[in-house]
Amino acid sequence: MRRSRTSSTGVAAGFALATIACVALGQGSTVDEIAKYRQALQDGNPAELWEARGEALWKEPRGPKRTSLEKCDLGLGAGVVKGAYAQLPRYFPDADRVMDLETRLVYCLVTQQGYTEVDARKNPFGSGNERKSDIEALVAYVTSESRGAKMNVSLDHPRMKEMYALGEKMFYFRGGSHDFACATCHAEDNKRIRLQELPNLTTRDGAQKAYTTWPAYRVSQGELRSFQWRLYDCFRQQRFPELVFTSDASIALTTFLARNANGAPFDAPAIKR
Repeated sequence: MRRSRTSSTGVAAGFALATIACVALGQGSTVDEIAKYRQALQDGNPAELWEARGEALWKEPRGPKRTSLEKCDLGLGAGVVKGAYAQLPRYFPDADRVMDLETRLVYCLVTQQGYTEVDARKNPFGSGNERKSDIEALVAYVTSESRGAKMNVSLDHPRMKEMYALGEKMFYFRGGSHDFACATCHAEDNKRIRLQELPNLTTRDGAQKAYTTWPAYRVSQGELRSFQWRLYDCFRQQRFPELVFTSDASIALTTFLARNANGAPFDAPAIKR
């Protein structure tokens, strides 16, 4: 049974009130109270709206070939969605490439539905009702079908080992105008920016908690955000060059983080500030 739906406006207002209340009343740490409130919101997570739209897009005949995505192979066989995300990224022999979910969806939009590469990659991140992203909706649907499945990203294939090693190197690489790395914010315990905790992604517990709660509905933006967006925005905040959507760099970093989350039950789409 799907959860009940709550408007994004109501969620945002409630989040703000809860933040003010927990600070004013001193009920434990602010971070703890926000975490409790997020958990309470899960029963009305607006991400469900993206999940429903994504399911409709998955089943709808579209594109020049007027076919659905129901034969798209996400790694467990044509059309199998249940549990697929928990084993991504992975090496796909038909594409001869390691792919994360977004990259594989673009591949299926091209090969199954006949879109051009340019059209398939258009608008990967939504921005309001006038610019909804089909990719983010498809991501919401597919990931929701892995909720409860344990992360199980394999490095058995040599190309996966290469991607993992590259992702690890990227995580610690310092650069840009601020001389930042991913590790600058995510390699120590008890760090935060304002009210936002920064998970320590070098620990098993930190990596598991962080990775398994993306994609997520961002209350502050009124949008569901994919993991590709999360990395893109981190690069922006580090003042790095723009991270190209579905690039090998984005897949390598995802492989490193996803593999480190192995063994944890997937619990997304979630809800975040």
